[in-house]
Amino acid sequence: MNKIAEHFASLKSSAPFWSLRYVEETSETLAVRDDVAEPPHLSSDRGAMLTAMVRNGCGYAATGDLSQAGLQTALDRATEWARATQHKSVIAYDPAHMPNPRGSWVSPPSAASLGSRREQLALLAAECHDARIDNRIVDRYFSLNVINGERLYLSNAGAEVHQQFRYTVPRAYVTANRDSDTQTRSLGFAQQGGADILARAGFFGCGKRLAGEALELLLADNCPGGTLDLLLMPEQMMLQIHESIGHPLELDRILGDERNYAGTSFVTLDMFGEYQYGSPLLNVTFDPSHPQEIGSFAYDDEGSRADKIVLIRNGVLERPLGGHISQSRANQSGVANSRASSWNRAPIDRMANLNVEPGDTPFNAMIANIERGILMTTNVSWSIDDSRNKFQFGCEWGQLIENGERTRIVKNPNYRGISATFWRSLKAVGDPASFEIHGTQFCGKGEPNQAIHVGHAAPPCVFANVDVFGGEI
Repeated sequence: MNKIAEHFASLKSSAPFWSLRYVEETSETLAVRDDVAEPPHLSSDRGAMLTAMVRNGCGYAATGDLSQAGLQTALDRATEWARATQHKSVIAYDPAHMPNPRGSWVSPPSAASLGSRREQLALLAAECHDARIDNRIVDRYFSLNVINGERLYLSNAGAEVHQQFRYTVPRAYVTANRDSDTQTRSLGFAQQGGADILARAGFFGCGKRLAGEALELLLADNCPGGTLDLLLMPEQMMLQIHESIGHPLELDRILGDERNYAGTSFVTLDMFGEYQYGSPLLNVTFDPSHPQEIGSFAYDDEGSRADKIVLIRNGVLERPLGGHISQSRANQSGVANSRASSWNRAPIDRMANLNVEPGDTPFNAMIANIERGILMTTNVSWSIDDSRNKFQFGCEWGQLIENGERTRIVKNPNYRGISATFWRSLKAVGDPASFEIHGTQFCGKGEPNQAIHVGHAAPPCVFANVDVFGGEI
């Protein structure tokens, strides 16, 4: 980092504004499948993106050559692009108004150690062994992915931001089969931090539990069809938030930038400040300040300070997910969410941590207030149209709720709806005691594609009169 900063201080450009974003990341994955240790997957990647900006023009160039000469060559190329695009861009770039931050971020430390690779493999092997409880268990997989990353942002205006990230991602799945029926129960968990995450994820003892639940699903009836109240657990709320709130609110998507890749959005600029996105119980925040959530950071990749901001308040849509450049382009307030997946990708508007704030209904009271409904958790399939409006999601696990009590387990549960009306059917939001933090490493967007970390936290939520149906057996 010191050497990069030294080189940057010697760079020169004719552009009034230029910046460097250095990214270094190492990743290690250990896995055991069916009692056999898989080859470890180790990777390391580092490089820098140089950006130059002139009035109404911007250019960037990435390089893996981190010498002063290599960085200068990239900056020269970025400056050429900035001059070439001047007065030809739909964005009115203004070098004088770029953020000029100084600060840092460090993922929370862990009170415990993950141990050596041998010890980690022993843990994975023990859970995998314990999942072998029946001959109908046909596949068992347990893994642990640890990612360490550093990012340095510098600008000729004096910006200097150093951020250090550590992600711990345990995963597991157990599959059971009988005749033509196959059922899987899985565990996926992603947060910032270290060994403490394993306990929060419920990883210890998960092998036997997942195997038992997969066998339960084999014996369960298929999910019935009909209109029911739907209780979504936080693990499934993660996908519901992601697909039907997160992507529709991305400002560059609203402006049409994803049109040829992943579609646009049913949201339009005139909706902000007045559109009833959900029921009055719906409060959604952009919150990159939570230490444990996987999408947390102090500054985005354009240097904007990241703070907790309300996007939907009491059901009313207030602001989009748009970074500094998109805000200028659309003349809209936004958030600090201009993010790149790596050093060789340019920042675009991305989700970070997008959370449904807890309400005041205890979980047992939610169950008691449902006369005819179904609980669903753990996503297994998803489909949504290219305006992020009509959707259909399937889950691993379902349980009927009848007259205020949880009754039969059902398999292949699915539900469908329309984003523009689904959130207005929200009729109960769990209290803080039921609030859970989840996340994913695999939010895809952009051309060329960028997979990025996003967090979603929520309590259980109840939606009224949802179209529920069973999948194929």
